[in-house]
Amino acid sequence: MTEKITPELLLSAYAAGVFPMAESRASDTLHWVDPRRRGIFDLDNFHISRSLSKRIGQDNYTIRTNFDFAGTVAACADRDETWINDEIFALYQALHKAGFAHSLEVWDGTALVGGVYGVSLGAAFFGESMFSRRTDASKIALAWLVHRLRAGGFTLFDTQFITPHLASLGAVEISRKEYHDRLNAALARPARFDPPGYAPDAHSVRQRKIQTS
Repeated sequence: MTEKITPELLLSAYAAGVFPMAESRASDTLHWVDPRRRGIFDLDNFHISRSLSKRIGQDNYTIRTNFDFAGTVAACADRDETWINDEIFALYQALHKAGFAHSLEVWDGTALVGGVYGVSLGAAFFGESMFSRRTDASKIALAWLVHRLRAGGFTLFDTQFITPHLASLGAVEISRKEYHDRLNAALARPARFDPPGYAPDAHSVRQRKIQTS
């Protein structure tokens, strides 16, 4: 990839159904990805197992949104192999400052123990990466995120690829054509990552009931 990627170009790429990745943390180039098979979550069919429901109901964590976006991205990149290089980090920081990139974080006191971040456009949320430093912390983050996206009017949760971890939570694969059809429909609809009056609690997340103040 030779052209300079700007935050504006990155948003246009998402709207066209593609996203950037680096080969490694040390790579100084990015490439565009448009998978033949795309992973998504059906927001109405997120799977909460009995064990996950129990963990969600525990009072030993706090959920925050956009509290430490940079720390969330850095934690996602803190692994032996990662596609998040310095350029990726800077681009998503810029999108966060512009209000298009968000993090949902799991905290244990003052420790950031899990989280997920992604990009929102219209009623589409593009999940980028997640991390866990405590058992099931990333699953807890995803459960709270799905609940928030449903409350905010989102209709598409893009996971890019499928992993066994995501599949166990209900993620499925769809064709590129179906993905682009769903994407175009979602881009034409409004949604809010922080919907007015949204007041979630662990019980509502476990029961998938949207709760407002």
